[in-house]
Amino acid sequence: MSIKILANDGIDAAGLKILTDAGCAVVAEKVAQENLAQAIQTEGYTVLTVRSATQVRQDLIDACPGLKVIGRGGVGMDNIDVEYARSKGIAVINTPAASSHSVAELVFAHFMGAARFLYDSNRHMPVSGLAEFNTLKKKYAPGIELKGKTLGIIGLGRIGQAAAAIGAGLGMKVIGHDPLLTSVKVSLDIQGISPKPVLEVHSQSLETVLAQSDFLTIHVPGGQIIGKEEFSKLKKGVVLANTARGGVIEEAGLIQALNDGIVAHACLDVFMNEPKPSTEILSHPKISLTPHIGASTNEAQERIGVELAEKILEALK
Repeated sequence: MSIKILANDGIDAAGLKILTDAGCAVVAEKVAQENLAQAIQTEGYTVLTVRSATQVRQDLIDACPGLKVIGRGGVGMDNIDVEYARSKGIAVINTPAASSHSVAELVFAHFMGAARFLYDSNRHMPVSGLAEFNTLKKKYAPGIELKGKTLGIIGLGRIGQAAAAIGAGLGMKVIGHDPLLTSVKVSLDIQGISPKPVLEVHSQSLETVLAQSDFLTIHVPGGQIIGKEEFSKLKKGVVLANTARGGVIEEAGLIQALNDGIVAHACLDVFMNEPKPSTEILSHPKISLTPHIGASTNEAQERIGVELAEKILEALK
């Protein structure tokens, strides 16, 4: 009898092929959250894979005693009651390495857009570019370069290290904070250069990183990192990015910091009330916005699918 897998939030074709070649029966049709327990029991799924949309909480785990593996396509597992599932003998896996570079690239897409006002220019040029070209040219002229600026990274795991490599490649000074690490060594993958140069980033105090960063990006699994106290310690004019989790930056305080000029621009891919971000956040003229797409590149999705499939097969041995 083949292993039955429900890929409730989808799986890339490369990962699907690995699983089907191994004799697994994979269904990638979305089941609504309220119908999920019944579907798993009725169809006899022993493996459930999710992304961030599906919640796997204690009630679902209790209702599905036949589950052997829960797989998260991505990094954070805050939508899964991980320890409870493992206490029930269920293997819980994720794919921490697969999407790091895609998320880091999105951070710098936002940073570059903010440094040159691209996100705001793209809002106004189609509407006012014909009648107010010279006015807009003057408005967006005071851009800045990333080269020579200080990049602060809170969270020096895989995504933080990928961001460090990109920042160093752009000529930025890289500093970081991570309460669990003293330092990390980052290989700079520069085409044609071998051996690859290595950047060592030492973990400094959070206060130092907040005070010195011209551009600041956060890569932690959750929890509030920037709140009222931290906003008061930021370097004035910082460009602040959050592609980690909604709530890592407290949004009411962010609005105030933007209005007061403490934060020059905010770059947000995640929000406190997804999928319904606040109107104030969505309409603020100093916020660059994307709809939680950090890991959503073709390359990352293929790597996620492959890593997930390989880990599922290993867990089922």
